[in-house]
Amino acid sequence: MKTVEVVLVLLSLLWCYSVSVPSAHGQGRKESKHPGTTSSFISRTGSSVVLPIHGNVYPRGFYHVVLYIGQPPKPYFLDPDTGSDLTWLQCDAPCVRCTKAPHPLYRPSNERVVCKDPICASLHPPGQHKCDIPEQCDYEVEYEDGGSSLGVLVKDNLTLNFIDGIRLSSRLAFGCGYDQLPGASSHPTDGVLGLGRGKSSITSQLHQQGLIRNVIGHCLSSRGGGFLFFGDDVFDPSRIIWTQMSSDYLKYYSPGLAEIVLSGKATGLRNLRVVFDSGSSYTYLSSQAYQFFLDSVMKELSGRQMREALDDWTLPVCFKGEKPFKNMREVAKLFKPIALSFASDSGKTKAAAQFDISPEAYLVISGNACLGILNGTQIGLQNLNLIGDISMQDKIVIYDNEKQAIGWLSTDCDRIPKSRSGALSF
Repeated sequence: MKTVEVVLVLLSLLWCYSVSVPSAHGQGRKESKHPGTTSSFISRTGSSVVLPIHGNVYPRGFYHVVLYIGQPPKPYFLDPDTGSDLTWLQCDAPCVRCTKAPHPLYRPSNERVVCKDPICASLHPPGQHKCDIPEQCDYEVEYEDGGSSLGVLVKDNLTLNFIDGIRLSSRLAFGCGYDQLPGASSHPTDGVLGLGRGKSSITSQLHQQGLIRNVIGHCLSSRGGGFLFFGDDVFDPSRIIWTQMSSDYLKYYSPGLAEIVLSGKATGLRNLRVVFDSGSSYTYLSSQAYQFFLDSVMKELSGRQMREALDDWTLPVCFKGEKPFKNMREVAKLFKPIALSFASDSGKTKAAAQFDISPEAYLVISGNACLGILNGTQIGLQNLNLIGDISMQDKIVIYDNEKQAIGWLSTDCDRIPKSRSGALSF
């Protein structure tokens, strides 16, 4: 789970490499090079990038996308994370501690991000950005599951295929991580794709260069896979359920405060601080909300041929029936849907934007029925309530940083839009 990003100024680890990597991938597209943020390049903010997502919530436990980085481009598997800003790769600089990864370690280009660069400054809390070593920018990110990455910022080419047929290579800043500590939910990837709201995120940099609108979204299929997109022309905004991003939580994609709705009825359990986080496989509620949810589940199952499966360690709370469950259909009818209701302004009237969480969006079938909604307070989230991948399955979820809005709609996430004419119409 990746929810909170902490960045510290570090002592230098000096390094320098010249890079030699394999040939470029793919054929048959128009090629274009984008020289950083030079004004000579024509703005392409009307187009989008769509990336297939691989993986699932269970049993794999994580998702990844493939990005092509370097010159020539080389593939890397990155964990898409809307809960943090910085993108980083495990890096041969050389590596002090690196975890097992699907590809050889990234070998950095010779271009380091200098300390005075605004992207470097954005990684540090106000007043704590010091430039003891002006020629480089050191970073450390720490995640709520105890994992971390330490390294230095570099610039290299990211090659992207736009849905209008253009292949473009853009020079972007990201982390060269030479010291990684795996967390409790560590995954075998090459690094993390930071998709947060900060200046260092890949999407913010692409927007700054005039390549996309500052909009990202994802669609995770309950059957596994899905897609991630940068830009705003793969969906019909008039069909989306929108709510404003909270101005109180600028670091996160937060729609603000919510009320729990159970089986379509308001519960009175209000003022829950909510964050959307694609870096978390599961959904987390603060202790009071979690206990309310668990009590309602227990009450609903009382009198049925179900009992707690204390010998199942898949998730903290699992239930077994008279015989093992084979699929979700056997189980979902035994549980109630819940929802989070967010107050939002619509013209002069106030309307509630409701994020529905069906039993299919919080259950995992391991032979037993396990709850994919967990107690966040127990893992250090305090009063934060986190919507993770399991509850975002079979929905397109959109983070519009230009309009400061979050939107969602149930849809078929198995159908990946491949062109403008293939934009999702729901």
